Amino acid sequence: MTPPRDNSTIIRAIDQQVAHVWMVRTFLKHADESEDDEELREIVRDLYDFILAVGPLDEAESPEAYLKMAKKKIGKLKRATTLYEEIQPEVSGHTNFVMAARSLRLAVDQIESLITESKRQA
Repeated sequence: MTPPRDNSTIIRAIDQQVAHVWMVRTFLKHADESEDDEELREIVRDLYDFILAVGPLDEAESPEAYLKMAKKKIGKLKRATTLYEEIQPEVSGHTNFVMAARSLRLAVDQIESLITESKRQA
């Protein structure tokens, strides 16, 4: 059995996943398809909202404050991810868009798991 991680370790792990969310957001933001698709632009904004809310890890006032904001914003991040998975085939079937959906899902699932882990320790 893996020993429990402290909040500092958990937020570092979340921050690593946020880097993946950032890359998906950047890809979608600069994709030509975003110009004509309001839902895609909304997803980009929601991903950025989570990233901005938790902020750069090195600027976090405390692990508890970082986790509090992550907990507050995870629902919006999950909804944006689900929406992207739903509309992605309509937006584009190109491998880049398919892989962006997979990458985003993996990162968000891991962030959610880490948040859950932090709640169990509280």
